[in-house]
Amino acid sequence: MSNQNITTINLDGKEIILIGTAHVSRQSAEQVKEVIESEKPDSVCIELDEQRYQSIISGSKWQEMDVFKVIKEKKATLLLMNLVISSFQKRMAKQFGINPGQEMIQGIDSAKEIDANLVLADRNIQITFSRIWHGVGLWGKTKLLMQIVASIFSNETISEEEMEKMKTQDMLDTMLDELTVNFPRLKTPLIDERDQYLSQKIKNAPGNKVVAVLGAAHIPGIKKEITKEHDLERLSQLPAKSKLPKIIAWAIPLLIISVIAYTFYANPSAGIQQTLSWVLWNGSFSAIATAIALGHPLAIVTAFIAAPITSLNPLIAAGWFAGIVQALVRKPSVADFETLSEDVYNLKGFWGNKVTRILLIVVLANLGSVVGTMIGGADVIRLFLENV
Repeated sequence: MSNQNITTINLDGKEIILIGTAHVSRQSAEQVKEVIESEKPDSVCIELDEQRYQSIISGSKWQEMDVFKVIKEKKATLLLMNLVISSFQKRMAKQFGINPGQEMIQGIDSAKEIDANLVLADRNIQITFSRIWHGVGLWGKTKLLMQIVASIFSNETISEEEMEKMKTQDMLDTMLDELTVNFPRLKTPLIDERDQYLSQKIKNAPGNKVVAVLGAAHIPGIKKEITKEHDLERLSQLPAKSKLPKIIAWAIPLLIISVIAYTFYANPSAGIQQTLSWVLWNGSFSAIATAIALGHPLAIVTAFIAAPITSLNPLIAAGWFAGIVQALVRKPSVADFETLSEDVYNLKGFWGNKVTRILLIVVLANLGSVVGTMIGGADVIRLFLENV
């Protein structure tokens, strides 16, 4: 095919047609419909896993979300990041008057219309996130989060023509090069591994003619990887968890407790000073962070009281207590859940909706407690060295 967004590959008697799309482009959705209807493939592969497929066909069932369960299962940060990323896609899609992921929805609908097999070709999104998070290191995590948040709340708009240009080969190579420079370890789990996974799923799709609807960034890699065999089980493995973070998480509280206990034994007045320093630094930073999230006064007080205690136990966190108190005194209404998908378009909505405000309180109170632990811990050590 002549169109620059479409690539045809003949492999072992099978014709594979790859459609490179932009995830919020109207032209991409129209092109998907046109190609599937004219080619009538035996299978249509789409760049979705089961979780995202269910989300698309059933819609985001925010009304069914249990905020308390989210906090207890330690999923507040993950849910908040998903909402933030969703906000970015939705704002761009709204600019062009289409639904985000419309080209995938079109692929699903067109496959049904011609009675083709529908193949969910992408790797489970949580496995991809886990492998990304595991691979970028502490500085990479900080840098990545800052970059994501900065890009999401930017008011910059792009034209649909610019969106279409993003699908050309040269532009893609440039984007991937930039990605590799900024986050060398990120490209492997985000692009390379998924190229391999997608390639194998597309190649294994039933029938002699297959159409695959993919984000344009994957096309160069899939063209390279589709002639090779890839182990889907290996690519689906969760990374082994390092024991070091757990050791550090317990070592710091034990060190602080030991230092304060010894100081009390050697110099009681210095021990009292240490304890006050620990409580004030920890409590204050967590309370200030809760206030920044516009928490209820009771949630702010809860963060202040909880942070010095929870910082000494890695199994609990100040944000959980502050978030639960906020949810009790400012319980989200049905309307908050119903407007959630609209409210995440901008910063005002994030802070205004009672659901996202609870999530912000959990995340920011925990971050405040981390900062307070670092400063308070350093002050405890300083007082120990000066007085013992």
